[in-house]
Amino acid sequence: MVLLFLAAAVLPFPAAAPRSLARFGCNPSLYSAAATAFSRAGSGFFPSRRALQARFQSNLADGEIEARVPTEGSEIIFLGTGTSEGIPRVSCLTNPLKKCQVCAKAAEPGNKNKRLNTSILIRSSTSAGTSNILVDAGKFFYHSALHWFPIFGVREIDAVIITHSHADAIGGFRQTMPFLLPPSFSLLVIKDDSATCCLDDLRDWTNNVQPCIPIYTAKRDFEVMKKTHYYLVDTSVIIPGAAVTELQFNIIKEEPFIVHNLEVTPLPVWHGPGYRSLGFRFGNVCYISDVSDIPEDTYPLLKDCEILIMDALRPDRSSSTHFGLPRALEEVRKIQPKRALFTGMMHLMDHDKVNGDLAKLKETEGLDVQLSHDGLCIPVTL
Repeated sequence: MVLLFLAAAVLPFPAAAPRSLARFGCNPSLYSAAATAFSRAGSGFFPSRRALQARFQSNLADGEIEARVPTEGSEIIFLGTGTSEGIPRVSCLTNPLKKCQVCAKAAEPGNKNKRLNTSILIRSSTSAGTSNILVDAGKFFYHSALHWFPIFGVREIDAVIITHSHADAIGGFRQTMPFLLPPSFSLLVIKDDSATCCLDDLRDWTNNVQPCIPIYTAKRDFEVMKKTHYYLVDTSVIIPGAAVTELQFNIIKEEPFIVHNLEVTPLPVWHGPGYRSLGFRFGNVCYISDVSDIPEDTYPLLKDCEILIMDALRPDRSSSTHFGLPRALEEVRKIQPKRALFTGMMHLMDHDKVNGDLAKLKETEGLDVQLSHDGLCIPVTL
């Protein structure tokens, strides 16, 4: 295994700024307020969280989601909760009959029916520090990051875990890596052997932040990327003298691995006939974003799951590649988590209506089940 030492990034704030202040986003006035508060806090904690929160709110435009002040402990941020094409659909918005009420709602600012490609960010807080671990970077990831990273104060991404090699999971490699990736950024999925190559789309990032990015992926997904992202692997196609970056691919098997002091357990599932995808377990949180069936061998890995995040495409039935709401609920009853959140919803799933129906299950069956939404942030114990 090759060990890589990554160069430090040049931040838009003064170099001496405490790392925790990165959570305040990039608004200079907000940073000034945060820096002042921090300088007065000898222990590194903020003397007046309410006053600082009020300062944040006063700087936000109407309708904008309020910026987050630092929180202690680990959390999961839902960067996207929709299908590959996203919600709203252009075809629905341009339909003169205007029959799709969910897409019409999704076009409204702040509406929870707006959904981009399914993705989560795990902010793992341990005694060794806080790490940002991204799960999937789909074709809309740039837009998710553009919106949510400043709000949640995310600058660094310490690892990326890939569930499978469809465009809604890896399509963001092209757009996002140069955007705002970290001093310690690495792309992660799984590990064993390694190969090194170049990606021209990362040159802005790698020219200014770090010379190399490690990528960890299942072998079957690496084989797909060798075709769909051939320039990642075959550097002979690069024009001589072009500014490109080196990527290190690491292939691992379906067994537990460690990411920044966090144990990650792959959860093998089927995503259509014969197509393998991976869910992941982080502590007592299980994440399965793309699934049509769960092998019997995977159920023991889900035992004692406290929070289950699971695929639920549509309200009436499953498709050949995704659970529908009825099947997802069957799995919740079987796995018995303390709380379940559904993701990957299409435009037939109205957020408020479906959640209203699901809330009734708490009374009748004791099931704590809801649809997630883009920008949802939940505290977790990892």
